[in-house]
Amino acid sequence: MLTAIINFSLRNKFLVLAATAALVLGGIYSLRKIPLDAIPDLSDTQVIIYTEWPGQAPQIVQDQVTYPITTKMLSVPSAKVVRGYSFYGFSFVYVIFEDGTDPYWARSRVLEYLSGLSGSLPTGVSPRLGPDATGVGWAFMYSLNSKNHDLAQLRSMQDWFLRYQLASVDGVAEVASVGGYVKQYQITVDPHRLHAYNLSIAQVAMAVQRSNGEVGGRSVEMAEKEFILRVKGYVSSVEDLRKVAVGTGPGGTPILVGEVANVGLGPDMRRGVAELNGEGETVGGVVVVRYGVDTRQVIHSVKERLDQAMKSLPEGVTYSIAYDRTALIDRAVRTLKEKLIEESIVVALVCLLFLMHLRSSFVAIVILPIAVLASISIMFGQGLSANIMSLGGIAIAIGAMVDAVIIMIENAHKHLEHDGGKKPHWDIIRDASIEVGPTLFYSLLVITVSFLPVFTLQAQEGRMFKPLAFTKTYSMAAAALLSITLAPVLMGFFIRGKIPPEEKNPVNRFLIWLYHPVLDLMIKFRWWVIIAAAITVGWVFFPWNAIVARVLPDGGFKDVALKAGKAFPYQNLGSEFMPPLYEGDLLYMPTTFPGISPTKARELIQQTDQIINSFPEVHHVFGKIGRAESATDPAPMDMIETT
Repeated sequence: MLTAIINFSLRNKFLVLAATAALVLGGIYSLRKIPLDAIPDLSDTQVIIYTEWPGQAPQIVQDQVTYPITTKMLSVPSAKVVRGYSFYGFSFVYVIFEDGTDPYWARSRVLEYLSGLSGSLPTGVSPRLGPDATGVGWAFMYSLNSKNHDLAQLRSMQDWFLRYQLASVDGVAEVASVGGYVKQYQITVDPHRLHAYNLSIAQVAMAVQRSNGEVGGRSVEMAEKEFILRVKGYVSSVEDLRKVAVGTGPGGTPILVGEVANVGLGPDMRRGVAELNGEGETVGGVVVVRYGVDTRQVIHSVKERLDQAMKSLPEGVTYSIAYDRTALIDRAVRTLKEKLIEESIVVALVCLLFLMHLRSSFVAIVILPIAVLASISIMFGQGLSANIMSLGGIAIAIGAMVDAVIIMIENAHKHLEHDGGKKPHWDIIRDASIEVGPTLFYSLLVITVSFLPVFTLQAQEGRMFKPLAFTKTYSMAAAALLSITLAPVLMGFFIRGKIPPEEKNPVNRFLIWLYHPVLDLMIKFRWWVIIAAAITVGWVFFPWNAIVARVLPDGGFKDVALKAGKAFPYQNLGSEFMPPLYEGDLLYMPTTFPGISPTKARELIQQTDQIINSFPEVHHVFGKIGRAESATDPAPMDMIETT
């Protein structure tokens, strides 16, 4: 069958080249459209239920909000873990689903079960779902800066303008605010005045609530024209609140809120503080990227929209980028490009050095990027993103991908050397391809299936390494297919002219001179070679430390024996779940004592940011203590996160 494929390819050269051109165009399209990210998403499929109940203690929130929601979510289909957390004034419930569950199906099931909880929760408490994002959704953070505006004004700009501008960008799940002061009307009641007027706090609260609204009436016809009646009552200033009537005094005189309380503007209770470069508080924004989108493109669109939106803000307001994942994504993609170029250069040099024929190297150089484009096309069709692990699979496969082509080129040189001038050129190429092509195809298939055990990994291990296994498998499969279709055609076009004999190459002569004596020596003393190899394997993998720990009693002799275990390499290698990632951004996450006040928290984070920013290698520091206004951030006030 493989021989027939090679013959078909050589008889239909135009068809093979046209199919290759279509494959290249499809690969280029996939390369431009494939989602780009830094690392694969290792998080489970989860749905976050966030519930606010202002002013309530954690135990009350746990008993009346978190517990009913948690018990209800236990019966959601495919849910494997349900976790609930209660804080002062709000509740988090995490519903974690089995691997492979579609996140939007999971969200619809959670909403379905939440609809049956309305009668079990306190009045006015309404749970809502967190954004459709994952644990790696925090892809972009920024801070607002101004010398002419205070923190309350900056927070208002963030909450009422920038947040909605950025939330409209395609791929953004949520824009969370952190730091600054949320402006609110505050009524401070004087108990002595209430007692003098014989009023209660409940009456004041009811009066304020009833006064803040509008009422529509009927229509009135006057002079052949219709007028709609309405009563305007929304509070728009502090003075409006002061004039709200709470009750009546002697003689029917109205008692106003301003007579029994002090009314003014003030900040809401803060659960998060943001700081920049150790210079003082700031207002920040966190862009949470939606599940499954092109993170790099979304961040690029967010930057463009942010630049446009800043033009509408008052003069003197600027922004600083606190965290941007595109730098890591670009470095990961640039690494693959560099490795492809380096590999192409090495292939060309190897072919030139051993075959002394430059045009022959073009066969391998052309096939290598085509196989990569073919694997990227399959990745795009499967919905995989281009990240460090998936691109790493291609980088691992690059070395083996060109082996078959180089061997076919070398075999074609041999045939041309022996049969040149005796047979037509294309017949020589056909004989050379049929001689080694099927064997090389099956050898590449063996390498292709060598990663099949990786596909059995589950949970985080599977999400981490399956992209690498997929892309390596696709690259090797593409290289195997191209080796029996495109490679013979390209060899027929490029391998022409004078082919120098192998024995005239000084490099080949030296290696052959070195190889034969060594091979003869190894065969002559074959049993000693086998024994030496077995001893080496035993020495490398011998579990010395495990035996010493199990057999010897505690004491000085055991300590000496454990130190001697450093002579056995494998047991001293150590292990990590994933290799070090030099992202260029560091996250510093200490914790303080519980119950720290916002004022002390602000002082502490400014001090730590000043220390970190004092290092010359540090470009900028963005510190956050407490939580951002997002369901994806349950951090308490005693947790510091400095980027």
